[in-house]
Amino acid sequence: MIKTLLFVALATLVVAGSLWLAEYPGDVQLSAGSLQIDVPLPIFALCLLLFAVIAALLYRMWRGLRGAPRGTRAYFTRRNREKGYRALTQGMVAVAAGDAGEASRQARKADSLLKEPPLTMLLSAQAAQLDGDDEAAKRYFTAMLEREETAFLGLRGLLMQAQRDGHHGEALTLAHRARALRPKTPWVLTTLLELQIEGHHWREALNTLDEAVRRKAIDADKAGHDKAVLLLACSQVADDAKDADEALSFARKAHAQKPDFLPATLRFAALSAASGKKRQATKIIEEGWAKTPHGALATLYGALDDSADPLKRVKRLEKLAALNADHPESHMALAEALMAAKIWGAARAHLEKAGGETPPARVCKLMAQLEEGEHGNMDSARSWLLRATLSAPDPTWICGGCGAASRDWTPTCARCDALGTLQWRIPERALILEDYSQAPASFLPPPTVATDAPSDMVPLDAILPPPPDIKGSDAPDDKPDDKRADDAPTSAQR
Repeated sequence: MIKTLLFVALATLVVAGSLWLAEYPGDVQLSAGSLQIDVPLPIFALCLLLFAVIAALLYRMWRGLRGAPRGTRAYFTRRNREKGYRALTQGMVAVAAGDAGEASRQARKADSLLKEPPLTMLLSAQAAQLDGDDEAAKRYFTAMLEREETAFLGLRGLLMQAQRDGHHGEALTLAHRARALRPKTPWVLTTLLELQIEGHHWREALNTLDEAVRRKAIDADKAGHDKAVLLLACSQVADDAKDADEALSFARKAHAQKPDFLPATLRFAALSAASGKKRQATKIIEEGWAKTPHGALATLYGALDDSADPLKRVKRLEKLAALNADHPESHMALAEALMAAKIWGAARAHLEKAGGETPPARVCKLMAQLEEGEHGNMDSARSWLLRATLSAPDPTWICGGCGAASRDWTPTCARCDALGTLQWRIPERALILEDYSQAPASFLPPPTVATDAPSDMVPLDAILPPPPDIKGSDAPDDKPDDKRADDAPTSAQR
């Protein structure tokens, strides 16, 4: 629009000038010494116009010649930049494709064309990593630390190398430096948290976890569980340092953070009882029993009563069991208390309810104790112990990540170092031996008969001992003729 207006204005001036010259004709006289020239006014005006045009063209040519070297340099620089960026892109594609040779070649090409190390150092480092040259990659990442714009990428590369090589202290230091540069970056917070947990820096991990939740770098539900675990870890450290008050304080916070978390309930109740707060411990156990019954809770609940009278212990545990009357743990806790009080019939009834059709190993062991204590029937007791080896194993702490079993709860798995993955449940039956010939017979699965077995094969019922009667008997059974049951190793003998 502006160009159009300028053209119209210029055309108007030319037309107006032409009309003026036509209306007022005349001559222009030029004299130089004895030389005198008379030129008509229109021709003189035309000559002036031509002179201006020629002067403008000459000036433009002069400027072009003067700026030619700089323009040539700019052209080649622009072309090299385009080729360099193309090489940089192709190098990144080669890294993604796992082509170490092509990535290195494109990195060298991009470096020679761009002459900008910040753009090519990362590609060179990744190409070196892909080629297995960790030392070269480390040199590139270290060089990146010297430039502000690449320092964060250099720290990340060095951090990943340190983690891969198992250099925990170096990795933790680099993670702190990365956090100082980019405190809001999610992966920095999660990596720092993992390293602090791996190094058992529980209090620092608590602070990092809180910040990660504020930055929304970690899921809120998982963070709540992890925080309870970290608080329990702090409680254990304080307890080991003989700081009972701080240990109890951390346990209280863990229980408040996740009231249905069994390890928090167990620890808070135990520390409360140890500090003389029996009423508080009783309340904690009763609330926990209604949600997650556990044998350790029943043991601690019974120990809160100083009385040595077994009948009083039975009465006390009846109150606890009533809070979750149908749970097997309630029946087993009552059965143990009744057996201690020598009330055998009631104890047997509770064990029958706890075991059902397929009693687990713990019920089988208690039945063995009952048979020995009530009737002195050692044959029946051994039969129950043998059955225990073939029954579902007792619950224990199992890692939900790797499946490793642990006798006691710990904040992290001893095998995979995962935080808060131990769960109280029945493990899968498994036997791992270097030489299976060394396995006790009771640990091996029963033999199976092929479908095409010969008709004269001896049936299994003829060689296996009869299963024990869960209902019990009033007198010891006669010893069977077959001595295999007596010869079989029991869990007590092992």
